[in-house]
Amino acid sequence: MGWLTRSKPQGTPGGPEDRTAGEAGRKVRIPEGLWIKCTVCRQIVYRKEVERAGKVCPKCNYHFPITVEERIEQLSDPGTFEEFAGDIEPVDPLHFVDSHRYPDRIKSAQKKTGLKEAVRIGDCLISARPAVLGVFSFDFMGGSMGSVVGEKVVRGVERALERRVPLVLVTSSGGARMQEGIFSLMQMARTSAAVGRLHEAGVPYISVLSDPTFGGVTASFAMLGDVIIAEPRSLIGFAGPRVIEQTIKQQLPEGFQRAEFLLTHGFLDMVVERGRLKETLALLMCLFSPGDRICSSALSEAGDGGG
Repeated sequence: MGWLTRSKPQGTPGGPEDRTAGEAGRKVRIPEGLWIKCTVCRQIVYRKEVERAGKVCPKCNYHFPITVEERIEQLSDPGTFEEFAGDIEPVDPLHFVDSHRYPDRIKSAQKKTGLKEAVRIGDCLISARPAVLGVFSFDFMGGSMGSVVGEKVVRGVERALERRVPLVLVTSSGGARMQEGIFSLMQMARTSAAVGRLHEAGVPYISVLSDPTFGGVTASFAMLGDVIIAEPRSLIGFAGPRVIEQTIKQQLPEGFQRAEFLLTHGFLDMVVERGRLKETLALLMCLFSPGDRICSSALSEAGDGGG
């Protein structure tokens, strides 16, 4: 019998022998949704405790997936995020049909997520420092990059160039969107060229990789940041581990394509827990603009051990 339904031992006050037959078989009723099971450690954890920790398991530090809105709330100062390019919607240039028509898949994803596309991008403040922030939604067709996603990333770059403020992109994607074929693959070149203009202008670009980030997104702008950060245990790569194993006919090393493995092998600059991500971004932004008044104070505190 599970611990949530265990009755008192025989011979104790209120035990089964003191109850009516109906009472003896009664189970403790627990409202649904109070507890969740961790994907990694398989422990049953209290939902509110997980939410207080920013959707991180208190037992094993597993970072649960979060929505675009939750990510924006965690990273930007309250009430400062102002979305732009939010009215762009995808079209169906190839009239693509598999088990469903592409427009039907788009409508289904929009209804499921409440988003127009797989990324939201806007102006915001991060610890009082202006930035352009873009956040991907894996729930929207696997966070795949089609023409609209590529266009939004490019517009984010252009806004960062115009305002000369850092660009921060938080990715979670399966890669290029197959339903748009070559139009999707073209976005790899477009976004990479746009990021190149940022580098030439000396405008900082910080790339944050969350679980999972794969395919054409990894092979383009996601790995071109001046600083590349990943959340713990995030899966990051081009092809998936099963595809690689089947191709090379070899067993992959333990932890292959996890953030910690990539950090050890020089593909990332740092792995940062979700609860420290905002302060890390703020400090990095200050390192790129140390003369700023707010940043001078923050860097001074960090140097004194207060950051």
